[in-house]
Amino acid sequence: MADISASLVKELREETGVGMMECKKALVEANGDKTAAIKILRESGMAIAAKKASRTAKQGIIAADISADAQSGRMIEVNCETDFVSKNDNFKAFVAELLQDAKGVADNAIAEAAKAKVDAKIAEIGENILARRNLTYQVQGVGAIAGYVHLGGKLGVLVEVGCQNAASVQNPAVKTLLADLTLHITAVNPACITRDQVPADTVQAEKEIYAKQVEGKPANIIDKIVAGKLEKFYGQICLVEQAFVKDQDKTISAVLAEAGKAVGDEFVIRRFVRWQLGA
Repeated sequence: MADISASLVKELREETGVGMMECKKALVEANGDKTAAIKILRESGMAIAAKKASRTAKQGIIAADISADAQSGRMIEVNCETDFVSKNDNFKAFVAELLQDAKGVADNAIAEAAKAKVDAKIAEIGENILARRNLTYQVQGVGAIAGYVHLGGKLGVLVEVGCQNAASVQNPAVKTLLADLTLHITAVNPACITRDQVPADTVQAEKEIYAKQVEGKPANIIDKIVAGKLEKFYGQICLVEQAFVKDQDKTISAVLAEAGKAVGDEFVIRRFVRWQLGA
């Protein structure tokens, strides 16, 4: 077997962009012949994938899948270089395949789990592809998971809603509620669910800004103005306090209460996530 020097491995790595271990394996297989090693790496798609991986992938697709019983949901983001590729049926099918592969994969571990498939797809289409992130929601207790993907995969939402009665999940009115919540989160982009989730330093910073805006007024007036502005702030960023996107006269809290009264249950939003492509 030829002596594979560190300098030779380094040369091959610099020429192909492939990792040191893979370069050394290829050189061993090629008996120290760098040209042959490059061919081996190219044939495996690794050299092509490594070179493409240096290019920015800002386009792509967010995809989601909700189980038929609404007890679990998955979401994935896969990036590519161009909008043209993201709209291609081949790429869409690939993202759908990775979404299924993400079942059982730890959150944000899809890049490692799907590395071989991604490298092969890079070699096939000639663009850098990045399996960027994945997330799974499983109902915690009694409730349902809902999801929505908007703008052809540019925005994606998962939300978990808790309730008291398992039968409520299949109620048509509740399904409408879940769909409305995903649409609202997509459109309005809340920062949190309730005001107690807003960091204390954020609240303090807002108070200081509001106080600065009205400095010079009597202290009691400043306090009232700051309190009023803070209420509006909460109404803008806290999901349950936001005006419902489909009826501005109702808050999300009121929408949840109405739905609960209609079906004899009680609904609470446990968690949500809103992904924007590339964000």
